[in-house]
Amino acid sequence: MASLKDLDVSGKKVLVRVDFNVPLDEDKNVTDDTRIARAAPTISYLLEQGAAVILMSHLGRPQKEKLDDGTINYDKFSLAPVVTTLEDHVGCQVTFVNDTIGDKAKEAVAALEPGQILLLENTRFYSGEEKGDEDLAKSLSELADVYVNDAFGAAHRSHASTATVAKFFGQDAKAFGFLMEAEVEGAQKLLVDPARPVTAIVGGAKVSDKILLLEKLLDFADNIIIGGAMAYTFSLAQGGKVGMSLVEKDKTDNALDLLKKAEANGTKIYLPVDTNVGKEFSNETPSKIVKAGEIGDEWEGLDIGPESMQNFSEVIADSKSILWNGPMGVFEMSNFAKGTNAVANAVAKATQENDAYSLIGGGDSVSAINQAGLADQVSFVSTGGGAMLELLEGKELPGIAAIKN
Repeated sequence: MASLKDLDVSGKKVLVRVDFNVPLDEDKNVTDDTRIARAAPTISYLLEQGAAVILMSHLGRPQKEKLDDGTINYDKFSLAPVVTTLEDHVGCQVTFVNDTIGDKAKEAVAALEPGQILLLENTRFYSGEEKGDEDLAKSLSELADVYVNDAFGAAHRSHASTATVAKFFGQDAKAFGFLMEAEVEGAQKLLVDPARPVTAIVGGAKVSDKILLLEKLLDFADNIIIGGAMAYTFSLAQGGKVGMSLVEKDKTDNALDLLKKAEANGTKIYLPVDTNVGKEFSNETPSKIVKAGEIGDEWEGLDIGPESMQNFSEVIADSKSILWNGPMGVFEMSNFAKGTNAVANAVAKATQENDAYSLIGGGDSVSAINQAGLADQVSFVSTGGGAMLELLEGKELPGIAAIKN
């Protein structure tokens, strides 16, 4: 497999799969430009090497969120709104074409000169994209001489533009972008001979979403901290009262099994010992701190309590390698963000003061570390929630395999 810096791209057209699946507000302004910013180094490097850069990406789920008459909502899911933000990050003009493989796209590609950027329309406007369609992939490949995959956030998908297209390029004409390389290297620092002790902080809503990750963590983590709504499933499994808290009653056996495996494996699992509960799912709801497993029938857990914050922070402080995937509570609501912010501060402090390696594993954790203003004080912030999860679970991602093979 060629490295990006080993590719000869001078005077060539380079097709780059990026992940510009970014949030837009009602006025179609980009509200979080993290993924665009992280793709910029690869794009800028290719321009400096004299390449003509053709960018492709998906945005949202246009095939699943169609208009009432069953047609694609082209206006809602167009990539046109990202152009201005992209131009700010690469420092040059970006041409957009509202086509992907049709005549307009081909004409725009033919007119593209070295040092210029063309952004194609949403790849998911084609039903064949998510099916990994070979005809679509072949049509995409015919637009360029070289293929670069820098879309880690979509690397776990066997889609036409992320995996299938790579088979139409030789080993000396395809490579990972700098972001993809960094994401893979970031995960490897945790999976292969990490500095110890290793602490994994796992939160979020559902145990079912994280079972495979938790199973994998038992193989290499010294400590596992569990927070978020998934902690209530563990509490229920241990005979605790969880009130109206979000739980998965059918996953209590899984929770108990994980606890038993952890004990047998010598992995310490830390669960919340207290909880900030509210009367309803609202930032303004009356709230109070109760012991874990003692939530009243008319209350629901919305965050970890102060004693849990202290316990978790102490474990994190003693760690040399840290993975964080998932918030401790409903951090989007300021009154229930304290637990998540406490973890964010503890991870940043361990990184800065204890020289720990910290990986923020995508998804809500990225939003949380950004909200806390601490993204620049941790070692690595992943751009791919699902992709990073699967990579850490030990799965081979299609977007990675397609470049290597």
